[in-house]
Amino acid sequence: MLPVKTMRAINTLAVLLATATTGLANDIVILNGRVIDPETGLDAIRNVGVEDGRISAISEFSLEGDTVIDAAGHVVSPGFIDLHAHGQSIGDYRMQAMQGVTTALELESGVLPIGDWYEGQAAKNLPINYGAAAGWTYGRIATFDNTDPLATVEFFQEAQAENDWKMEIADADQSRRILSLVEQGLKEGGLGIGINAGYAPGYGQKEYFALAELASRYGVATYTHVRYASVIEPQSSFEALKELIANAAITGAHMHICHINSTSMADIEATLALVDEAMVQGINITVEAYPYGAASTVVGAAMFTGPDWRERMQSTSENFQLGADRMTEDELADYQANEPGTFITWHFLDESKPQDLAMLDMSVTHPATLIASDATFWSYFADDGTIQTYTGDEWPLPDNVFAHPRSAGTFAKILRSYVRERGVLSMSDAIRKMSLMPAQTLEDFVPQMRRKGRLQVGMDADIVVFDPETVADRATFENANQPAVGVQTVLVNGGFVVRDGQFVLDAAHGQPIRREQVQ
Repeated sequence: MLPVKTMRAINTLAVLLATATTGLANDIVILNGRVIDPETGLDAIRNVGVEDGRISAISEFSLEGDTVIDAAGHVVSPGFIDLHAHGQSIGDYRMQAMQGVTTALELESGVLPIGDWYEGQAAKNLPINYGAAAGWTYGRIATFDNTDPLATVEFFQEAQAENDWKMEIADADQSRRILSLVEQGLKEGGLGIGINAGYAPGYGQKEYFALAELASRYGVATYTHVRYASVIEPQSSFEALKELIANAAITGAHMHICHINSTSMADIEATLALVDEAMVQGINITVEAYPYGAASTVVGAAMFTGPDWRERMQSTSENFQLGADRMTEDELADYQANEPGTFITWHFLDESKPQDLAMLDMSVTHPATLIASDATFWSYFADDGTIQTYTGDEWPLPDNVFAHPRSAGTFAKILRSYVRERGVLSMSDAIRKMSLMPAQTLEDFVPQMRRKGRLQVGMDADIVVFDPETVADRATFENANQPAVGVQTVLVNGGFVVRDGQFVLDAAHGQPIRREQVQ
C-alpha cells in the first residue's frame, strides 16, 4: 500500500487532471457533497465523477455528467463493507444496501463447497458485491456425517441436532478430511477460512493450530468466532482469545476476531487489553464489533448446553427472544430439544443501563475495531408452525419476516447513535471503520479490495451519499423489518442501487469478491 503522503499527491494530481477535463462528460456526477476519503484524509466539499464503474474525477471545479446528483448538505463516502453477513439472499442484500452497504461477505461461518456457492450467487442478479470464506464447520459436519457438504444454511441448521461434530476431537483420518475440504475451498477462491468455533467447541487444539498453519501457507486470514463465551474460568472468553492470539503468533497467520463484544460479554475490558498487547507485539490480528447488546444464534448452540451454561452465559430464558417475544423456560426447553437449528436473539448486555452501554461502546469505539454486522437471515413462521428462512424477492420484505435488527440497521445506527446523537465517534472515524478498515483487512490476499473502501480517482465506484442529519436505523428487536432511512444514493460498481432514497428493484450490479482459483 502506498504511503498516505504519496496518496495525497496522487489525489492532488487527480484534481488537477479533473480541472483540465471538466468539458468531458462522466456517466454520473455527484455535486457539492462533503467528500470523505478515510485513506488520504480528504474531508471537503468536492464534485465526484464516475465513468465505466470507476471514480473518474474528484474536483473543486465543475464537472459534467449524463446523470447529476445534487449532494449539497450530504456526506459522500466509500460504500460500507460488511465482513460478517450471514444473510446472502437478495432480500438480505437489499436491506444492507438501504443503509449504504456495497459489499457483504460471509466470512465467519463461511460455506463449502465454495465453487458451488459462487455459482449459485451469480445466478441471483444481486445488487451488491458478495463473497465467502471456506467454512470449517461445514467440513466438520460433512466429515462426522460421512457425507459431502452443501453450500446452504439448511445444511448448517439441520446439523444442530447432532453433537459429535460439535464436541468430539477428530481422529487422524477425520482431521485429514476436514483440512482437505477446507483447502479445496481455498483452491476454489475462498476468501480465507471461516472458523465458527463457538458452535463446535470440542475440537482439539491441534486442529485449530492446523487451520492457522493452512491459512499461513495460503497467505489468507482466518475469521474466528472464538471457542468459548463465558465470564467464568476455565473455558472463558479470555482463554479462547488467548488461544487465537497464540496461534497467530506461532504461525504468523492473519487471524481475525469476530464480534469481540458478544463473545466477551461483560469481560470486554480484559479481552480488549489482550488485543492491545498482541498488536504491540506485532501479532497479525484484526478485530470487529457490532453496536448491539444482543447476538443472534441458533437456540441449540453448544454454548447453551451443559449443566452450568446459565451461570457461564449469565442467562435465563428471558435473555432469549423469538420474533417479537421473549421466551419462557418451557419454550426454551422445547426448541432446544426439538428445533435446535432455530435462530433466536440472545441479549447479553442491556443498552438502557449506563454500565452495559459503556462496555458496548468500549468495543465499538476502540481504535482497532472495524464495524461488521453479523447480519442474520430473515425468517418467518410457516403455516405448520416451523420457522423458515425467507429467500424470496419481494420488496419491501413481507410483513411477517423477522430477524435481528442488525440485519437492517448496523451501519445506520453507527451514524445515528455513535456519530450524530452521542458524538463518541467522529464522522471520519466511523467511515474509516465501515469502509477502509474492512478493505485493508482483506487487501493483502484479495486484490479486488485494494480498489474498495476509498474515494479516490481510479477506485471502484462503490459510493454512498447520505444525509448526516437524518440517517438512522429504524429496526428494533420487536420489529426489525424496517429499512434504514437517510441514505440518498448508493452506487455499486458505478450503477444505481439506491436512488433518491428508494431501492432500485432491477439493480444487479453486484460482483463476486473472490481470490484467484488454483487448479
